[in-house]
Amino acid sequence: MTFTLNDVVPWGRSYDEYVRMFALEEPDLRLRIIGCADGPASFNAEAARRGVRVVSCDPLYAFAAAAVRDRIEATSAEILEQTRKNAAAFVWNTIASVDELGIVRMAAMSKFLDDYERGLEERRYVAAALPDLPFQQGAFDLALCSHFLFLYSERLGRDFHVDAARELCRVAGEVRIFPLLSLDGERSPFVDTVSAALAGSGMEVSLEVVPYEFQRGGNQMMRIRRGRLTAG
Repeated sequence: MTFTLNDVVPWGRSYDEYVRMFALEEPDLRLRIIGCADGPASFNAEAARRGVRVVSCDPLYAFAAAAVRDRIEATSAEILEQTRKNAAAFVWNTIASVDELGIVRMAAMSKFLDDYERGLEERRYVAAALPDLPFQQGAFDLALCSHFLFLYSERLGRDFHVDAARELCRVAGEVRIFPLLSLDGERSPFVDTVSAALAGSGMEVSLEVVPYEFQRGGNQMMRIRRGRLTAG
């Protein structure tokens, strides 16, 4: 299926949000990290300036900076309007209002755009999409997947979620997925499905509370790690 910019509504989160969404600690930031479905988040740009090794993959990166910028400008007002209409579905503590949300998101996406062309040259931004990634097995230590798996449960089915989670486990030793809610604010029906499928493949799966909640009730991530051998 051909991917076009009309298929995506770009909405980027910041480095600080990634740190809290995925409960990243200093040792994590010394690992080789891949961010899947990062879109126009500023995590890669800000991490690179800190010396963190991050590669982001998203089909969005097949497009030029000007086209991405135009798409952001064309869709951002509608996103904020929908957020305003559904304000009760969000937690307004770290971000106090819809207006502040707009400032925070546009700042993050501006940092991404400023870094985008350089990041493409440095292969920090790779045009690719789950469930098939163009990376070797074990190419990364840690995979982060933000606001894609589970969030779009109505659009992406059971098999896609299982295949995508397995692919993340193929390319990285540990996987963290956030949030566990779908767009309707309910826990995704595929959380248990993915957990069972990966546990059945010998992986350790845990659901953990993180120091981040914007979508109300969305304060948990899934952590997947290779199972540890036990003495027989």
